[in-house]
Amino acid sequence: MIKTPPYLRKGDIIGIVCPSGYMPSEKAQTCIKVLQEWGYQVKVGKTLGNQFHYFSGTDQERLEDLQQMLDDKSVKAILCGRGGYGMSRIIDLLDFSRFKKNPKWIIGYSDITLLHAHLYTQLKTASLHSPMAAAFNDGEYENEFIQSLKKILKGSSYKYRSVAHPLNQIGTATGELVGGNLSLLAHMTGSRSAFSFKKKILFIEDIGEYIYNIDRMMIQLERNGVLKDLSGLIIGGFTDMKDTVIPFGATITEVIHERVKKYKYPICFDFPVSHTRENYPLKVGVKHELKVGRGGAVLVDRP
Repeated sequence: MIKTPPYLRKGDIIGIVCPSGYMPSEKAQTCIKVLQEWGYQVKVGKTLGNQFHYFSGTDQERLEDLQQMLDDKSVKAILCGRGGYGMSRIIDLLDFSRFKKNPKWIIGYSDITLLHAHLYTQLKTASLHSPMAAAFNDGEYENEFIQSLKKILKGSSYKYRSVAHPLNQIGTATGELVGGNLSLLAHMTGSRSAFSFKKKILFIEDIGEYIYNIDRMMIQLERNGVLKDLSGLIIGGFTDMKDTVIPFGATITEVIHERVKKYKYPICFDFPVSHTRENYPLKVGVKHELKVGRGGAVLVDRP
């Protein structure tokens, strides 16, 4: 049974940390201001604005900062400033004993996919694959994706729609929603953090990869038996993709479709979950219903 952390109330504290890549503190200032306008207090971790080469601190600094937020009973949710890379360097050193007694929403995506998977697999706790602190900049906090996060934090359910796509496979699926960044899903294969996929609705997205590498990762999922056991599949945005000097010879959509077209479950392409502004917050580990029809797709959380 998956545990759902308590939703937030006015005056609750949201902690902001950067457990992976470096993020200048000024890039989080709009987010902090908006969270306060939403009625929350904000506690800023030591890693925001801190830098150690690529990272927001040494492994030890990032570990201690995230650990402190996990342990702090007054912090009711943890919002990651950004992703990048670095979570896998500290994930096995985290102590979740206090978090088990006082679970809280962990919010983020990209490299944070690994933390979502670990929470689901090892602690049977739901989390939020969601826009992070930098997404609030340039007035973007007024868009429907950030506003959806605002509603979810207060306990609202959601019903997201996606436009029709010629490669969609029609049908209805129910199951716990799992997934995130495809590179991280491949990266965690064989580890104790890896999701279980049987009868789940899987969502995937990625950024900045070579087309051949997406093909390789999809083959990895197929060879591991991940794809055959799903209840449904959601293909999000694959942005800033790169090709080799000698072209691979297929688009990202064609590469993915080649690996999934044999399966009979519902499949939705171009769902708004991505590294762009079109990134709906999703409750990882919570039961959902996916309906794919000729007019598009609808995803509803059914806790």
